[in-house]
Amino acid sequence: MKNNGETENTENQKKTSSIAAKGLSLSVLTLGSRILGLIREMTKAHFLGTSSQSDAFSIAFLVPNLFRRLFAENSISVAFIPTFKSYLKANSTDEDKKTTQEFISSTFTLLCFLVTTFVVLCMFLTPLILRIFYGFKKYDIDSFGEAVILTRMMFPYLAVISIAAFFQGILNGEKIFSPSGFTPILFNGIVIAFTYIFAPHTANPARAMAIGVVTGGTVQALFQLPFVLKTNWTVSLTSLKKAFTNPGTRRVLKLIAPTIVGMAAYQLNDIFSTAIANKVNEGLVSSLQYSLRLQELILGIFAVTIGTVILPDLTGFAKQKEWADFNKMLTNALKIMILISIPVTAYCIIMKRSLVAVLFATGRFNEKSIDTTTAVFHFHIIGLVFIALNRILSPSFYAQEDAVSPTVAGIINVVVNIALAYVLSIPMGGEGIALALSIASAVNTLILFALLFRKQSVDAKHILSASVLYTLKIALFSVVAAVPVYFVRAPLLKAFEGHSRWVSYGIPVAVSGIIFAAAGVVLLLVTKDSVIWPLVKKIAKKAAK
Repeated sequence: MKNNGETENTENQKKTSSIAAKGLSLSVLTLGSRILGLIREMTKAHFLGTSSQSDAFSIAFLVPNLFRRLFAENSISVAFIPTFKSYLKANSTDEDKKTTQEFISSTFTLLCFLVTTFVVLCMFLTPLILRIFYGFKKYDIDSFGEAVILTRMMFPYLAVISIAAFFQGILNGEKIFSPSGFTPILFNGIVIAFTYIFAPHTANPARAMAIGVVTGGTVQALFQLPFVLKTNWTVSLTSLKKAFTNPGTRRVLKLIAPTIVGMAAYQLNDIFSTAIANKVNEGLVSSLQYSLRLQELILGIFAVTIGTVILPDLTGFAKQKEWADFNKMLTNALKIMILISIPVTAYCIIMKRSLVAVLFATGRFNEKSIDTTTAVFHFHIIGLVFIALNRILSPSFYAQEDAVSPTVAGIINVVVNIALAYVLSIPMGGEGIALALSIASAVNTLILFALLFRKQSVDAKHILSASVLYTLKIALFSVVAAVPVYFVRAPLLKAFEGHSRWVSYGIPVAVSGIIFAAAGVVLLLVTKDSVIWPLVKKIAKKAAK
């Protein structure tokens, strides 16, 4: 017979396999999305480089995206999904289903009303909003005027992407992830295509990209609608009175309320960082965006995927008071993030300039652009592990209907980031702004762990100790795997220099990446790593059949 330790270990491995297996298909879609997102930035780099026009587009696209976090991701993840899940749990009678349908219609009505009103108001006030983003320096009038035009062109994106996020909330609540995972692929593909198609026919390439942004957002919403209807839930409008008085929507608003302050702080964070970057140097805003896009390619493939997958299950465990399963899933999800983010960080630090060059060095993206983006990427990437962990820790609070704790952590994060960005930008420029974000992310992680200790049902001590020990192990493995990469980097670059960027930088990146990955996998297999080994055994078992 198995003793309790063996049984627990077996169950733990099953949880790990379950998370990884469930997230596999979504990871593939997210990978496709992030790759296309990177190609979208490469397209932008080709047409706009790190010019003032590129800064104008970056700021114009940033504005509706800031508010999207409030109307879309924030509202759906923090409030709608947990509330919708509670309705689904009670769907035993026709009357219960009717009540759930009323909740969906009321939420949809409220969302459409608030977002439409907000978009119209912001389009009218665009010049005032942009003056905040451009800071207090004397800015180029032509660049500012172009930013106003681009922002007004892209503000409707906020409305359609909020509706798309609402549809995603319904599907994720029903544990349907693939359609929503595919829509970013459509979005990025449309933006890329529209830029190449319409750039010759518009005043400048930035406007062609703006047209693609709004069209891509619309397609994201329309694509998910048939899948929503297949769940037997209808999407319809109701009266504003019913929308505001529906118990479900009032519960959603109540859950969102604590995060409003946090979201406002996050917006101030981005506004302040952008204003500082705009003041430091022309093109720095764009370099920061290129660097963040490269970081998000890595981060989004796994952190967003695992965070999306575990939220409904964590919510279910919390509702049913199944805290043992809750703790195991949270621990395993954190380990997966550590396993991915630390090795990637080690590799990127060594090969950072080659990565930036192979991805962006085309058209108007010159040597100066490469150097600036590489410098800020170095300091962005060291915060990858903390950002990844935060993407897992925050949903664990939302699953318990606690939006206050991550909001408090977020506010402190923002205060630290703004203060450090201002202080560090003076001696370090753009690197200081990037370093500030990484330090603030680390502070956010520590605070979330500290707040986790206040949850009596959560075994925070075990979760923290397991995460720290696993971090030390993977950090050691990453250093060992990075040694051969460090020594082959220079010879590889010299061997292929003088060719196109895909040869001069691409081949060294590919070869060194294979060496690094091979060394890491060998170390994990030899030590029978607790995350990888169950998957290996499962694959071997299937292959043997």
